[in-house]
Order: sequence, then structure tokens, then C-alpha cells
Amino acid sequence: MLYLFLLGRILLGGYFIMNGYNHFKHLANMTGYAKSKGLPMPRESVILSGAMLFLGGLGVVLGVWVELAVLLLVLFLVGTLLKMHTYWTVTDPMARMGEEINFYKNVALIGALLMLLMIPAPWATSLM
Repeated sequence: MLYLFLLGRILLGGYFIMNGYNHFKHLANMTGYAKSKGLPMPRESVILSGAMLFLGGLGVVLGVWVELAVLLLVLFLVGTLLKMHTYWTVTDPMARMGEEINFYKNVALIGALLMLLMIPAPWATSLM
């Protein structure tokens, strides 16, 4: 079970690390998307959210500062739910479906992250 827990951490944390990396790799495109959603200071918002994703994912993978990592990721996901994936405001059926899928995916990720807080620290195979 120890190896399954480690694998789960790598998969979950790795998902966030890659998304954070993509915020920086595709900064111009992500900035345009953030601007289209009405975010204030879109470039800075993309940089900040990319850092939150990357650092939060790294904390989950490494098992360090888990509470802070979960906080960063949950804050990002809640903000995304409320500003970026407001499917109820989208009129195009295909775009609405995409936003709704992303909305509920983020809800599920929040649930998974919150469950991590119930695992006593330090985690097995963590760096701390």
C-alpha cells in the first residue's frame, strides 16, 4: 500500500506540477485566456496561479509542507471555479459542456486534496 500511496501522490501532484509548468510555458496564451475571462492583471494572475500549482504539486509529490501545498491548490481551484469555469453563464452548448466538465473536475480535485489532510504527517516516503 505504501507504493500505491506514493504513486497516487506522484500522479496527483504531478498533474498540478505539469499544469503550473504549462502556465509559464504558454504564458502569452494563458494570459489571453485569463483576459477573456475578465481577470484583473491577467499576466500576473497567470504567473501567480502557475506558481501556486507548481509549488502545491511539488509539496504533494515530496510530502513536504503538505498543509501549505493543499492550501495553495485549493485556493487556486476555488478561484478557478468561481471565475474561469462558470459554465452556467455560457450559451454555446459545446463550450458550456467543456466548462461544466472542468468545474466538476476541480470540485473532485478539491475533495481529493482535502482528504490528504487526514493522513498523519510526516508521510511515509516524504522528504520530511
